[in-house]
Amino acid sequence: MMNLLGEYDLRLDAKGRLSLPSGLRKQLGGQLSAGFVINRDVFQPCLVLYPMVEWERTQSKVRQLNQFVEKNRLFVRRFLNGATHVEPDASDRLLLPKPLMDHAGIGKDIKLLGVLDHIELWSKEGHARMLSEPVDLTALSEDVMGNLGNSHGE
Repeated sequence: MMNLLGEYDLRLDAKGRLSLPSGLRKQLGGQLSAGFVINRDVFQPCLVLYPMVEWERTQSKVRQLNQFVEKNRLFVRRFLNGATHVEPDASDRLLLPKPLMDHAGIGKDIKLLGVLDHIELWSKEGHARMLSEPVDLTALSEDVMGNLGNSHGE
């Protein structure tokens, strides 16, 4: 399982191509040549870029959903809507699909975030708005992480 980390400010070229920063390329290792799946994030106005190996893991979980349950079909339809396979060109650039860029409000200047098994692509403005949203991080941390125990196994 991948552990992608880092925050990067980038500029797309005139054709909407993304050159992954060297820090992410190093973390991806040999996975870069396998390609990616890019899609809309179902929760935030950003895009999500999955290395192919991680997309296959995620898709495997989605395939386990019973398609005869309406809310499962709705989730699958929304989750997969827009998913697009992208491969790096000879210069290791990824061409971002225009409809997905429009959805996330992405122009030339973008912010990339390594988030464990995927990469989030934000417009610089959208990322700044997300960070400025008020969140009680203490309460959120307790709700999300409070039942995990500590690193000493207590």
